[in-house]
Amino acid sequence: MSLKLESWGRFPKHPQVAHPVHWPADVESGLASISTLGSGGGIAYGKGRSYGDSCMAESDHVLAMDAMDRVLAVDWQTGRITAQAGLTLDALIRFALPRGWFLPVTPGTKFVTLGGAVANDVHGKNHHVMGTFGRHVRRLTMYRSSEGVVECSMQSNAPLFAATVGGLGLTGVLLSVELQLRRVASSRVAQRSIKFGDLDAFFELATQHDAQHEYAVAWVDCLATGSRAGRGHYIVGDHADDGNLEIASARPRRMPIDPPFSLVNTLSLRAFNALYYHRQRAMEASATVGYDPFFYPLDKVLHWNRIYGRAGFQQYQCVVPRAHAREAVRSVLREIARSGTGSFLAVLKQCGDIASPGLLSFPLPGTSLALDFAQHDRANERLFASLDAIVHEAGGRLYPAKDAHMSARHFRGAYPAWEQVEALRDPKLMSRFWRRVAG
Repeated sequence: MSLKLESWGRFPKHPQVAHPVHWPADVESGLASISTLGSGGGIAYGKGRSYGDSCMAESDHVLAMDAMDRVLAVDWQTGRITAQAGLTLDALIRFALPRGWFLPVTPGTKFVTLGGAVANDVHGKNHHVMGTFGRHVRRLTMYRSSEGVVECSMQSNAPLFAATVGGLGLTGVLLSVELQLRRVASSRVAQRSIKFGDLDAFFELATQHDAQHEYAVAWVDCLATGSRAGRGHYIVGDHADDGNLEIASARPRRMPIDPPFSLVNTLSLRAFNALYYHRQRAMEASATVGYDPFFYPLDKVLHWNRIYGRAGFQQYQCVVPRAHAREAVRSVLREIARSGTGSFLAVLKQCGDIASPGLLSFPLPGTSLALDFAQHDRANERLFASLDAIVHEAGGRLYPAKDAHMSARHFRGAYPAWEQVEALRDPKLMSRFWRRVAG
């Protein structure tokens, strides 16, 4: 129990003591051990890719689930696979892709566990056609301190299933996940990139092209102002019809140092954003690329979160309803540009109308924007207060998996079903996030 864990954003600073779980039977004893060590509940911890405090236990003692990574059953005729909750998406891809199957939905990193993908009901660049990860989950097995091992699905024990998908790991410790994969003919993706000059152009491109492609996302220059505000690259893609089923072979690089201060500042941001915008000389460019550079560009650098220094960073991800999206996103980008802070990768995308089975799922029909901010307490507090006001006035909400600042008032207003999750919360589980917003 000497290993200390943290969130991906490395903020807030609450080192977590790991209690390793190797087999399902270890969960009960692990929770009992946590109960005797201090006040507050524990929480399951996968690979720590949640950015804020949703993966941090109120007690600062967590069940480390990454050793629970075994494939339990698979049917290659139907693409139905059952695996323990600690299996990463990377390991699942390496197992399934050579056989012609891929994830139906994937976030921007493959280094998350199945349990984490369910608990945060992750979504990806194809939300407008495939919805969230939870839509493709067929069955869950979990341990609940009052009942032992239980199963749930959309057909059986449905209220528990709805509370668990997107339920931030609070309803029980996930043991296994049964997932429906999707067929692919190739490991490559046919990609098209279109450079656009302002925010209005993004919305026009999204209206024109989103429905024609499975994957759609945009990078925007978060510091551009005036007539260039919201400029960026709009990228669409589809699984290629031909090619092989190769696993990505490139070895990721490693961030070699852990600097005491952030390498992301106004000067480096402006230089990077200008270079990145102009790196594509033509207005349009097409190519067939591997799945790694298309889905997981940041995964090629291990520990990339270190570029923000030891103080860490916060990600701000919001989604705004379609009717107010254009003006709300414009206002958010204006405030960020005025602050002179932001991230190298500002991700803008449209979310579709497909409802999630989860009560606390983040996406809603509209536009999502995600950016990273180096941790500067007062500056972030002022900026986030301005952004929160814009988002919530427009009827939007923030993503709990990325959050480290959301107020209880805003959370409860944006996620009115939180009380149903609280009613089914396992009493031995409590995260710092949940105590902050619902406690």
